[in-house]
Amino acid sequence: MKTNLPLDADRLWTDVMALADITDPAKPYTRRSFTALFLEGRAWLAQRFAEAGLATRLDAAGNLIGRIEGNDPALGVIAIGSHSDTVPSGGRFDGIAGVATGLEIVRALRDSGTRLDHTIEIVDFLAEEPSEYGLSCVGSRGMTGSLDETMLALTEPSGETLRDALRRVGGDPDRLDRARRDDIRAFLELHIEQGIVLESRFLDVGVVTSIVGIRRLEIVFQGEADHAGTTPMNLRHDALVAAADTVIAVRRLAEQLAAEGPDYFVATVGILAVDPSASNIVPGRCRLVIDARTTNPALTARFVDAIDRDSAAHAAAARVARASFKTLSDGPPVACDPKLREALQQGARDLGLGQMDLPSGAGHDAAFMSRICPSAMVFVPCLKGKSHAPEEWADRDAIAAGAAVIYQAVKELDRSLPRSR
Repeated sequence: MKTNLPLDADRLWTDVMALADITDPAKPYTRRSFTALFLEGRAWLAQRFAEAGLATRLDAAGNLIGRIEGNDPALGVIAIGSHSDTVPSGGRFDGIAGVATGLEIVRALRDSGTRLDHTIEIVDFLAEEPSEYGLSCVGSRGMTGSLDETMLALTEPSGETLRDALRRVGGDPDRLDRARRDDIRAFLELHIEQGIVLESRFLDVGVVTSIVGIRRLEIVFQGEADHAGTTPMNLRHDALVAAADTVIAVRRLAEQLAAEGPDYFVATVGILAVDPSASNIVPGRCRLVIDARTTNPALTARFVDAIDRDSAAHAAAARVARASFKTLSDGPPVACDPKLREALQQGARDLGLGQMDLPSGAGHDAAFMSRICPSAMVFVPCLKGKSHAPEEWADRDAIAAGAAVIYQAVKELDRSLPRSR
């Protein structure tokens, strides 16, 4: 345990655990965006922001923002943040630790009697995880002008549009231009690594070099529902057969592209919806969603072209129609800002922490924030690399160490960022 950290590790840990406890008791740890539990967590956060002396508001994109003015507000904003929503049974730390880190940094500055020249904002971005509307990073898209009308028209299974859901949780989809920012000079985000590199090397922090681009594809196969016992095999129009062949093709192609190196590439079919879903009915319709991630956009283009061809062929072979093949979302890979990375690296050295550079195979709000300001991330180790699972765990001291690195970097950036723009 490091004893020279410039913040209160216990206070930070208490916040992380308290927010994690706001969960669906039947599926810990679950607090899905746009749900009543999510709004309960937001209300808890807003109260903690206010107790820390932050002026708190919701912007038009549904982001919860806490703000403390700097000595010279004309210099702009240094923002720190992440997200408080989770995937189903998604864990206690993913996103939560990053929001709590920003809050603790503000309190540590206050406790030390330090007021920075730059204004500081803590941001809890709306719906960073893939939502029921088929879109992730809703809040950071909105803040960066990347949330368009097509996205707002997306619906969840019961038919509610994202536009209506955004309004329901306090955003204003008709005035998204008010959420777009041009005054943020730097954005920093802490996150658990969601991998085993730091833990296996006994290192305290990772300074992220780049964040993968993510393309999500939706394919719908339409066949005919028939009796599973009376319909001969040669007369079936089974949509699931085409989908199953496509799932296999996704895996094989992803393995091929990953093996080419040196660029990172992975692809997953994480949603497979069969209709009707009954043991005695030939599936009449099947929808699948593919998540493809890479540091090289050219690999994504090759992957999409190949899956387009293969899925059409699988539909023909199964005697079904490929009803749709479309892109749900597409975020390009981004590099983290060199100057911000240098500030984070120096902060780790000043604190005597072991560090390394590493890329992120997961998407983060920082990727969208990089469209409007310099952005960078710190990773902290998590147990056995587990994430998006109830077993997700990061130690108290690991989170505190990463938060302290960002604390050091914020103070350095307050001195070194350009004084005019």
